[in-house]
Amino acid sequence: MYIKKLSHEIIEGRRLKREEDLSFFAVVDLEELCQGANEIRKTLCGDNADLCSIINGRSGRCSENCKFCAQSSHYSTGIDEYSFLDADTIVADCKKHEEKGIHRYSIVTAGRDLKRKDLDKACEAYRRMNDECDIDLCASHGLLTEEAYVALKESGVSTYHENIETSKRNFPNVCTTHTYEDKINGIKLAQKVGLNVCSGGIIGMGETFEDRLDMAVSLAELGIGSIPINALMPIKGTMYEALEQLSEQEILRTIAMFRYINPISKIRLAAGRILMEGSGRRAFLAGANAAITGDLLTTSGNNINEDKVMLTQIGFKI
Repeated sequence: MYIKKLSHEIIEGRRLKREEDLSFFAVVDLEELCQGANEIRKTLCGDNADLCSIINGRSGRCSENCKFCAQSSHYSTGIDEYSFLDADTIVADCKKHEEKGIHRYSIVTAGRDLKRKDLDKACEAYRRMNDECDIDLCASHGLLTEEAYVALKESGVSTYHENIETSKRNFPNVCTTHTYEDKINGIKLAQKVGLNVCSGGIIGMGETFEDRLDMAVSLAELGIGSIPINALMPIKGTMYEALEQLSEQEILRTIAMFRYINPISKIRLAAGRILMEGSGRRAFLAGANAAITGDLLTTSGNNINEDKVMLTQIGFKI
């Protein structure tokens, strides 16, 4: 009964805070938790599903040592390595996704940041997509300067992606070449210049449920409107290659908890959907209302058309 009462209170305007005891999320009945999260989503966000796609604009040779990442130069994963793609390739891919009904499109690059030459290439691609396509543009290029964020915004980018990855406590266990504070500073700089921010993290990296709670609360405190949640897909050659994959129940509990703490945000299913039946069908009935999708993504399990059919079947509007 308590979780049903709480969901109604959140719909009426209550917001959960860091100083509250939120440990009940780890033990409350999962079915009741998911039902309440779905009710919050339907009432406060409606039935519109938000779909985004990405292109890997620069691959491999990353200087950072994030233990989950196949693109880090610290590990041998056999990933393709290439320099920044030309604008023609990126724009053509964007147009293909636009034709399939994708709402937003992002260039993602491996590496700590973008130096001047690659920043210029990125801005050229964004300007052309802004001129030639009718689609929201996102960018994911690491830890940038304020001037770089301004350049991206002026090129047509509306949203910047910068995952905080995990809790502040757990972050040093995941990466030591940059800090949690670096991430927060980057997010605040992007917000300062007028960019929306998409930020979430990865679950299944050996963190506690309390770490997941901390991440959810931190994102709420930052006012993040789009929160991608990745379930770790252990990659051979990385430090996390031997970690056990999460169960669907653990993923659902996390998705639902994030909805309670971030009731009006887009909760976006990202990597690891393949760990759930129907590529996350139940998660979309447990608080999720957005997804990263694409015909070349292997961590989803569905292609774009399959996602659209599935979401329509369970009551979402594309």
